[in-house]
Amino acid sequence: MTVHPMPPVDYAACRAQLSALLAKRVLMLDGAMGTMIQRAGLDEADFRGDRFADWPRDLQGNNDLLVLTRPDVIAGIQRAYLDAGADIIETNTFNATRISQADYGMEALAAEINLAAARIARAEADAATVRTPDRPRFVAGVLGPTNRTASISPDVNDPGFRNVSFDELVAAYGEAAAALLDGGAHLLMVETIFDTLNAKAALYAIDELCERRGIVVPIMISGTITDLSGRTLSGQTTEAFWYSMRHVRPFSIGLNCALGADTLRAYVADLSRVADTIVSAHPNAGLPNEFGEYDETPEQTAAHLGEWARSGLVNIVGGCCGTTPNHIARIAEAVAGVAPRQVPESTAGLRLSGLEPFVLAN
Repeated sequence: MTVHPMPPVDYAACRAQLSALLAKRVLMLDGAMGTMIQRAGLDEADFRGDRFADWPRDLQGNNDLLVLTRPDVIAGIQRAYLDAGADIIETNTFNATRISQADYGMEALAAEINLAAARIARAEADAATVRTPDRPRFVAGVLGPTNRTASISPDVNDPGFRNVSFDELVAAYGEAAAALLDGGAHLLMVETIFDTLNAKAALYAIDELCERRGIVVPIMISGTITDLSGRTLSGQTTEAFWYSMRHVRPFSIGLNCALGADTLRAYVADLSRVADTIVSAHPNAGLPNEFGEYDETPEQTAAHLGEWARSGLVNIVGGCCGTTPNHIARIAEAVAGVAPRQVPESTAGLRLSGLEPFVLAN
């Protein structure tokens, strides 16, 4: 598969175009990449390809590497999501930072993986736009949470220990973000955030990158409520998480992963109430069963998200773990013709965020 360089993105025009669409309807994200890769039945040879045939470590499970060894599979998955109705597709880069790729000894390939992933997604999005010019498609360059946390010690016997520094996270995120933009991503999405400090490192890296390049890239932020406590792994409530993020003036704020739509709804409602920007949500297809699989049908997921849309909670919806193109197609049908959430005007007041929010209104 030949992937050609992409023309540069006019980010201001991209933001304006997305804003115009969001004023009219609820937009669709894609669904799970990992679920679809598992369904493809790939083996170790697929992950290695010819280039990495002699790599000294096992590579099966390094899904991000497939943009180099099986780009046809990744492009096919993204094409299926576009055909199902996705307006925005995500790059296959959830673990494509130097930090996460260290598990496979592939730190040096991080930039190349992000570049290739963005080019593949952009090619599919552009082709879909050509097929349906009245419905332009966009690429969100994904920056995942990494497999390390800046706020929590991995050693229960040493609470002060950290296995990553803020500066290391900034460097890793900056490298990945630069390659995603070079590959033609229209937006950057910092997603599945379980540690607010990791997210702040990503956002700081993006800010530095944009300043160097003299651009303003639309940023999507999506956190993760890890369980029914209603908090991120690092302890924040949804409202406190928003107050930690709002200073970067993100294009959107949202929640994804960890919970199914039925249990995530309350936290999306909290976010929708306080966020003076676009709200997104892409929940799992329910909770995993004892085999780690997801049983919620496309119709069940769509019923939940359709109700969210009718209740005025969301502007962008999609799916996370366990969702498929069929889920996205049914969700798209469920939100079709539903008025998008109205973004509330922000009122003046002092807003602080620890684990809990604190608001001092004027």
